[in-house]
Amino acid sequence: MKLLVLGAAGMQGRAVIFDLCRSPEVREIVCADVQADQLLQFAAFLDMGKIRLKNLDARNKADLVELMRDQVDVVIDLLPISFIGIVSEAAVEAGVSLVNTFYASALPEGIHEKAAAKNIIIMPEAGLDPGIDLVLCGYGVSQLDKVYELHSYCGGMPEPSAIDNPLKYKLTWIWDGVLLSHKRPGKIMKDGVVIDIPAEEQHAPQWVETLAFPGIEGELEMIVNGDAIVFADILGISATLRNSSRRYIRWSGHAQLWHALKQLKFLSDEPVPGLPSSITPHMFMRAHLEPQLHYKRDEKDIVLMRNTITGVKDNEDIRITYDLIDYRDTKTGLFAMNRTVGFTASIVAQMIARGDIRGSGLLRTAKDVPYLSFIDELQKRGIVIQEHIQPTVTA
Repeated sequence: MKLLVLGAAGMQGRAVIFDLCRSPEVREIVCADVQADQLLQFAAFLDMGKIRLKNLDARNKADLVELMRDQVDVVIDLLPISFIGIVSEAAVEAGVSLVNTFYASALPEGIHEKAAAKNIIIMPEAGLDPGIDLVLCGYGVSQLDKVYELHSYCGGMPEPSAIDNPLKYKLTWIWDGVLLSHKRPGKIMKDGVVIDIPAEEQHAPQWVETLAFPGIEGELEMIVNGDAIVFADILGISATLRNSSRRYIRWSGHAQLWHALKQLKFLSDEPVPGLPSSITPHMFMRAHLEPQLHYKRDEKDIVLMRNTITGVKDNEDIRITYDLIDYRDTKTGLFAMNRTVGFTASIVAQMIARGDIRGSGLLRTAKDVPYLSFIDELQKRGIVIQEHIQPTVTA
């Protein structure tokens, strides 16, 4: 199979290329980036015989289409979210299936119909969160007769010895994407009532919960992250669901600091009067904080994930819990976030190329990825899912 990776030289891109190189089924990988030769810094861990570097300005749709039409089986898009429209439209025009790691809501309107007409697959949400979490939630739901609760918690953060700033956070993702996620409203369900949480209140104390995670010392907190209800609809459990949430995990104290910054409008998109140009607080936060939040060469990150699905199986009330812990690979330098996001995108793209995932149009990892095969592929890469099933009492 031949795959095209857009944004190949980025943090997640290197993990995708690393994983594709190790697959005997992959014969060629076209690595496209604005400065594709930056990937050569990682060459010691790659099969360079499979790799073709291509400098590309992804703003040029004609160049995208031309590259996609060069006998490519699947495209993996790891560019910033601002490119999602032009990349998905180019994939439709080229008639090639596409995988990315963003929420489906970011895709252009009508992309499902356009992709279905070309008999290709558009598969978003193929990373960590969204991605692994949705596969596990879908798998858990498939094991129950009725589902009453569905919760997904995930986070990437520095290990305790690497914490050296008040946010207790460092970058394994595009910093502006992190800031934009703090401006996304949340939606949860509590006791059957859907609750909308404005982005401004996302970090407020009343919405922050604590978490104890086996094997992790230190206090953890969970912050509302996006729309939990949409996945209940996708999985067909809306009629019985009573409680649901999506949250991201951080070290304790992270939410309190962000709540204060939001109250002071540090994420505003309005220019600040009196400054010599149209600088917004968001622009300042992006430029000022990013250089201060990088990992040192020997520091590790941690990825934590917990998914819980509660319901009924054979007239018994049970709770299924899936836990995941991953750390930076010091040999390759790949962060846990790179591994869990990049390996997932690679696995899903290869499943599409092999025909393990079938269909056309907009597909979803929560229901269209073969659950057990996917979990097995993760385990082969050292990413292990711990499953716990226990009886419980529902309200």
